[in-house]
Amino acid sequence: MKLLAHILCLALAVAWAQSQEEHALAVLDRCQGLEMDAVAVNEEGVPYFFKGDHVFKGFHGKAELSNESFAELDDHHHLGHVDAAFRMHFEDSNDHDHMFFFLDHKVFSYYKHKLEDGYPKDISEVFPGIPNHLDAAVECPKPECDEDSVIFFKGDDIYHYNVRTKAVEEKEFKSMPNCTSAFRFMEHYYCFHGHLFSKFDPKSGDVHGRYPKEARDYFMRCSKFREDSDHAERERCSRVHLDAIATDDAGNMYAFRGHHFLRKDEGNDTLKADTIESAFKELHSEVDAVFAYENHLYMMKDEQLFLYKVGEPHTHLDGYPKTVKEELGIEGPIDAAFVCSDHHIAHIIKGDKLFDVDMKASPRVASNERPISLLKKIDAAMCSVGGLKVITGNHFYHFDSPMLFVASRALPEQHKVSLELFGCDH
Repeated sequence: MKLLAHILCLALAVAWAQSQEEHALAVLDRCQGLEMDAVAVNEEGVPYFFKGDHVFKGFHGKAELSNESFAELDDHHHLGHVDAAFRMHFEDSNDHDHMFFFLDHKVFSYYKHKLEDGYPKDISEVFPGIPNHLDAAVECPKPECDEDSVIFFKGDDIYHYNVRTKAVEEKEFKSMPNCTSAFRFMEHYYCFHGHLFSKFDPKSGDVHGRYPKEARDYFMRCSKFREDSDHAERERCSRVHLDAIATDDAGNMYAFRGHHFLRKDEGNDTLKADTIESAFKELHSEVDAVFAYENHLYMMKDEQLFLYKVGEPHTHLDGYPKTVKEELGIEGPIDAAFVCSDHHIAHIIKGDKLFDVDMKASPRVASNERPISLLKKIDAAMCSVGGLKVITGNHFYHFDSPMLFVASRALPEQHKVSLELFGCDH
C-alpha cells in the first residue's frame, strides 16, 4: 500500500510539473502584447526575446525555457528574468560574437551557447562604471557610435561604454522613453517600452518619424493585429521573414507572410495588403512557396499544392488541392520555388538542394538535383527578366540566373527586403 501511495504521489508530482510548464508556455503569448525583459541577436543573426524564465527565438514560434539554451543562468542564479542582454559584435575584441546576459549584479558571457570560464562575474569587474540592475543594453559599433561601444540603460540614465578603453560617458536621451529592452537589428537601433518600440539614434537618442509603434506589427508574426493597424505599412516594414514571393505573367508581384500578403501591380508603385484568406480562401494562410506559370499561381502548403487562375478574383481550380508529389514529382513540403520569365522550368528549393521540373512534361518529374552551398536557409525566391532574387531572413541576394546561383562560391552584395523590395525607409 505504501508503494502504491508513493507511485501515486510521484505521478501527481510529474503531472503537476508538466501542467505548470504547459501553463507557463500557454500564458506567454507574445501576440497578446508582452513587455520583453531583454532582446539580443545571436551569432547567426537570430533575435532572442527574453521574458521571465523563457525565451522566444526568432519572430515566431513558442517560448522555450531559457535554461535549455543557457543552463548556467539557472545553476548560478535562480532565473526570475534577464535584466539586459547583447551580443558583442566587434571583430577587434576578444569577446567578438559573445553574448552577455545581465542578472542583478552579475554578468554571464556565452560563446556558442557555452559559458566562458570564470563567469558569472560582477558587472563592475567586466564593465567598470556600469551600475547593477540594468534595464537594457545594446552594442554599437563604429561608425554608428564614435567608438566601438555598448550602450547601457537604467531608468533615465544612459551610459556609453567604450569597449577598447573602458571609459564611460553618461548621456541624456531626452526624446526617448525609458527602455525595458533594446537591440540593434539591420544597422538600426530599437528601444522597447512595454509592447511598443521607438527607433533611435544611438549617438544622440533622437527619435525621428512616427513613433512609438506597435512591436507586434513589426517584430512578431501574429495571425491578428489591432483593428487600427496599417496593414500595408506593417507588411512593408515588418522584420519577419517572407514565406513566399512571386511575379505573375503580367509582372504583378505577390509577397506572402503569415496570414497576409502584399501585392504590387506592374507599372504601379503602390503596395496593397490583404489577408491571404480574402483572396485565396481555400489556402487560408501560411504558404511555403509560390510560383507563377502560364497565368496560374501554384501555391504550396505542407504536402499540398493549390492552383489558382490569375484574375479578379483569383479562381481556385476544380480538383485541387493535389499533393506536391502528384503535381511536381517531389515530396512536400518545399522551401521555395520560382519560374524565370518565358521559361517552362520550375526550380524547386528543398533544404540545401535545387531541383528542376519541366512544366510541359507529363508526368512531371523533379530532376537535375544540385547542391546549394552559399546559404543555410532560404525562405523565398523570385525570378524575372532582371534575374533571380533569393531571400533569407531580412535580406536578399541577386543572381543573374539560377545557374550562376548554384555555381557561385561567394555571396554577392546583400540587399534589404523591406527597403529595396518594398520601399520602407525605417
